[in-house]
Amino acid sequence: MSTTVKETVVQAAAELFGAKDPSAVDRWTAPGYTQHSALAADGPEALRQLVASLGEDFHYEGARVIADGDLVALHGTYHGFGPVPLVAFDIFRVDADGKLAEHWDALTPQVSETVSGRAQTDGPAEVTEPHRTAANRALVTEFAEKVLVGADYSVLTDYISTETYHQHNPEAADGLDGFGAAAASWAEQGKNLVYKKVHRTIAEGEFVLLQSEGDFGVPVAYYDLFRVVDGKIVEHWDVITPVPAELPHANGLF
Repeated sequence: MSTTVKETVVQAAAELFGAKDPSAVDRWTAPGYTQHSALAADGPEALRQLVASLGEDFHYEGARVIADGDLVALHGTYHGFGPVPLVAFDIFRVDADGKLAEHWDALTPQVSETVSGRAQTDGPAEVTEPHRTAANRALVTEFAEKVLVGADYSVLTDYISTETYHQHNPEAADGLDGFGAAAASWAEQGKNLVYKKVHRTIAEGEFVLLQSEGDFGVPVAYYDLFRVVDGKIVEHWDVITPVPAELPHANGLF
């Protein structure tokens, strides 16, 4: 039985960030490994150095994994990278040889008390409706074009359920009213939600992840994960991270 791209990334991540084994770089990464993270320089050697530098208290707590073509997205929490745990999205591209060829990520501090009472990574994790992938990708893509990038909030309820909208952004309450109140509060702080371009869409079953570029007071990367049920968005997780002025490589954040 051939290994799926999802199995490849899960196993590679387990050896790299679970076992903290620098030699796993040789087994799992392509020679031309392209890095977009702000945490590491380009290429396999920089990844090896990062893995070798991980302390005894470092560990990764996975929440969910979705795969779409040659792209695999991980959603989880890194412990021991810094003084507080970091909630993260990681995206890996797997090449035809089954090697990790490219990586993007976004990290944000874990918040102990959220407005909705939901944690940043809890909630449903298993893909249960693989047959809905294409329809859900189409729905979220159209939502992104019209609402996020197009800023037409008059059609919001065409895409987001008015009955159930579970919110994992730590500053927003559940429901459309909760999102509206948070957006108004952010605007008062000079942080308007501006989406300029969606760079990647990764969809599997009821889950659709968007990687976008925009502004939130400062230039940011938006990673938005949506769960879709019966043709409506019913749940949202995200990471919003500032775009650094300088990166340790020339590949850009996207």
